[in-house]
Parts: sequence; C-alpha cells; structure tokens
Amino acid sequence: MLLLAILFVCAASVPLAGGRLDRLADLRFRGVGVLVAALAVQILILAVLDGADEVLLGAVYLATLCTAGLFIWSNRRIVGIPLIGLGGVLNALAIAANDGVMPARPGALEAAGRPIVEEGFRNSAAVGDPNLAWLGDTFAIPAGWPLANVFSVGDVIIVIGAFVLLHVACGSRLPRLVGWQARPSV
Repeated sequence: MLLLAILFVCAASVPLAGGRLDRLADLRFRGVGVLVAALAVQILILAVLDGADEVLLGAVYLATLCTAGLFIWSNRRIVGIPLIGLGGVLNALAIAANDGVMPARPGALEAAGRPIVEEGFRNSAAVGDPNLAWLGDTFAIPAGWPLANVFSVGDVIIVIGAFVLLHVACGSRLPRLVGWQARPSV
C-alpha cells in the first residue's frame, strides 16, 4: 500500500512539472498479462492463503518475483524500467536469501507500529539471523504518520525508477532540466 501511495504522488508530480499523464497511453509495454498474473498470485498468497504452509508460500512468492522479472526484462529499453528492475532484483535477493521472506529490522517494525512477531506467512517479517539484512526492510515511516510501514533500499530504487519513467514518458520539464533522454518504447 505504501508503494502504491508513493507512486500516486509521483504521478501527481507530473502535471506540476508540465507533463501530461495521458501520454502514458503511448507506452507499449510487453508482457502485461505476465505482470498482472504475478501480482494476482501475490495478493492471493498474502491476503487469502496466508495460513498455508509457509515454505510453500515463500517459494510461490519467489516465483512471482521471477515472473514479474520477465515483464521487466521485456521492457528494459523503456527509460526507468532498468531502475525498477534493479530495485526488484535487490528485493528478490534479500527475499531469496531468507527463504521467501523479506527480512525486516525489528527496530524498523517497532518504529512503524507493526508487530515484530506475526502468525502466518508475511512477505516482510523479522527473521532470526537474516541474510543480506541491509537489503531488507530497514527503514520505517513512523507510527502515527500516514501509511506507517517499513521499506527497503530496493523499494526506494523502484520508486526512483517509476518517477523517471513517469516524467520522461509524460514529457515533463524535469527530464530536460537534469539531462534524461527518452528512449523508444519498443
């Protein structure tokens, strides 16, 4: 939810920088069905099947990340997509190194007002002796703030990639100010 809210703010910044959101319709993404299927399975395992076998759900979760990676690879020539992919790879590395769970720093969970120990499968949770902990959910939006939650360096890179994609594709003034060049959306 946090990531979606931040992406909404990124999109809202486009008109403020002189861009037109309707230009997003000109983008031609490949493999959209693959991405939608991966996201649907993620929603299913996180919201419906969270009480099932945690090892199985972790493996399925990792498979959805790989599936989403196919979408990223198919669209790698679109400006911003490589950054989104880099963020996704960093998140996937942390998740794969921790048996299908994004390791969350207990202090970050506490700061965000989230429980440190939860029942059932969670895509982000405190993990005993985590591998690649620095790639995990180590940052927090504090409890009491809107959308209090934890997030990772990969999430930050994903948001930067989406910001770049939106501003370049929508023709805002910002890309010209910093020298970003649009590449064709083949």
